[in-house]
Amino acid sequence: MTDQQSDARQAGKPADWESKLLEKVLMAGIAEQRRARRWGIAFKLALLVYAGITLWLVAAPFDVKTAGGSGPHTAVVDVVGTIIDGGDTNAASVMEGLRDAAKDKGTKGIILRMNSPGGSPVQSAYVWEDIRRLKQERPDLPVYAVVSDLCASGCYYVASAADKIFVNGSSVVGSIGVIMPGFGFVDALGKLGVERRVLTAGEHKALLDPFSPVSEAEKLHIQQNVLNAIHQQFISAVRQGRGERLRETPELFSGLVWTGDEGIKLGLADGLGDVPGVAKTVIGAEKVVNFTPRQRWIERLSQRVGTRLAQGVLSAVGAGLELR
Repeated sequence: MTDQQSDARQAGKPADWESKLLEKVLMAGIAEQRRARRWGIAFKLALLVYAGITLWLVAAPFDVKTAGGSGPHTAVVDVVGTIIDGGDTNAASVMEGLRDAAKDKGTKGIILRMNSPGGSPVQSAYVWEDIRRLKQERPDLPVYAVVSDLCASGCYYVASAADKIFVNGSSVVGSIGVIMPGFGFVDALGKLGVERRVLTAGEHKALLDPFSPVSEAEKLHIQQNVLNAIHQQFISAVRQGRGERLRETPELFSGLVWTGDEGIKLGLADGLGDVPGVAKTVIGAEKVVNFTPRQRWIERLSQRVGTRLAQGVLSAVGAGLELR
């Protein structure tokens, strides 16, 4: 240590090398703060962009319906998945698509593109009635059903209202029946030592309670006045829609299904075909425009959650009535 450094140390002042070291440390700290600030700004900008995209998705449709535009075209309305109120495929959305397609001046015909196991008898009946009403209002506008993999139960209910039904040879069609699934835990409760306690106002208010023995009178009531009644409505709709084309057999309305080829022989379908082929050769308008309404993704999510909760409650009491 030099005399000057010793004097500086004694005077309480840092030596030159200490000052330089301190300066380097300070500069490094400032540089690190600047880097942290830049990363923070970049992160905030990325977060802002992400929030903007999220808001756009909420505000914009999940999938934009294609406009008809100029020139003749074939309108397509999808009936895909389980037909249920609040689901992706429900009466309101299918009917909206049908009406929008009918209003478009360029529409030369409508195709119901079908791939569904069925679902709610009420939702299916709504669409069936709307197709029949549309055909009365616009007798010049043909409505065809084109089946891909599956058109069973409630889906076939809807399809039967169309002017013609086209299938693939390996499609599955039919299942003209009604089902009310359920279960019972009576023996399980006894083995667990659990006593069932339920209070009602009304002799049959606990109808189909899964924790109580089945009442034969209630079972008969459900079979005759609910299941059989809805089944007859289903059969009547199919007969009205298909008319003399049906080749009725004892099995036709039993809930069985058939391949597309067998369905044609039974009069459940009219011929083989797909959407492009029917649009081009049957309707005569090769251009295809999809009029299926698309929900906003947030609406779809909220409705799906609500629907699943409702289905869970109905299933718990064995009250879920389905055409499938």
